[in-house]
Amino acid sequence: MPVPQPDLYPPFNIVRLSHVEFGVTDLARSRAFYADVLGLQVTHEEADCITLRAMEERGHHCILLRRAAEASAKALSFKLYDEPDLDKAHDWFKSQGMPVEWVERRWQGRTLRTADPHGIPLEFYVKMERLAPIHQKYALYKGVKPLRIDHFNCFSPNVDESVAFYNSIGFRVTEYTEDEETKKLWAAWMHRKGGVHDMAFTNGTGPRLHHTAFWVPSPLNVIDLLDLMSTTGWLANIERGPGRHGISNAFFLYVRDPDGHRIEIYCSDYQTVDPDHEPIKWDLKDPQRQTLWGAPAPRSWFEEGSIFEGVTPRAADLKAQPIVAP
Repeated sequence: MPVPQPDLYPPFNIVRLSHVEFGVTDLARSRAFYADVLGLQVTHEEADCITLRAMEERGHHCILLRRAAEASAKALSFKLYDEPDLDKAHDWFKSQGMPVEWVERRWQGRTLRTADPHGIPLEFYVKMERLAPIHQKYALYKGVKPLRIDHFNCFSPNVDESVAFYNSIGFRVTEYTEDEETKKLWAAWMHRKGGVHDMAFTNGTGPRLHHTAFWVPSPLNVIDLLDLMSTTGWLANIERGPGRHGISNAFFLYVRDPDGHRIEIYCSDYQTVDPDHEPIKWDLKDPQRQTLWGAPAPRSWFEEGSIFEGVTPRAADLKAQPIVAP
């Protein structure tokens, strides 16, 4: 299936990704990871819930941690441009046969909960409580010095179907991997905010959340994090990297939180705002697509991901396999 032409006038206007909610089994341990190790700033804390934001963010939170009996990803959230867009989104998802529900979310205005055709739980809102800027309060910077949430990557059982759906709501493909034998998509990177991606899809048992990524100032911040994790009891939570992706050109590191939720630390991608920006094609068998340089990805990186609460994954339709580290 060819990559679809972008829809520059979608039915409603998504500004960017906003935040993720994780179910975590040990809230104190998760707090230590996200606040003390990664360096996200706690914005609210109570017995069963902690919210955090990165250093450039003005919204109340980019991650919400909620105590749960089992680890899961509860929802992926996106910010819309204005209130009419929220009503348009409600009507559009309903017209497509998707579930729609107005839900109450603390620190937010009206919030629409729905799902994509594979079952990924999605939430949309316009207004979130705004906080004072802290990007120049350098005494607060610690850990990897995360500046902002950057993207989600999800396992999809059919990447062609995922791309077609998200293209229809205004996401644009920047890079993609095609299996030359079947001409099917194995992976795709899609954006709203003008970077390489807000959402990406990787072929695999899904839907599951592969990772959530945070943008950092430079590769040196990644080195600082590696030094910190390796000397404070978190060495085993380093999964892959550092290295540089061919796709997106990003300097990367992948780590796992106490429940196994995968976090990417990310910098050095490029601008994609032009409406006629042409997507870059990669061959699945090109070893530099996933690793321009650095060690190949371990098997866990291809096989493990966070379950979406209440959603049963299914096996991928495409059986093609990229290069896997021994």
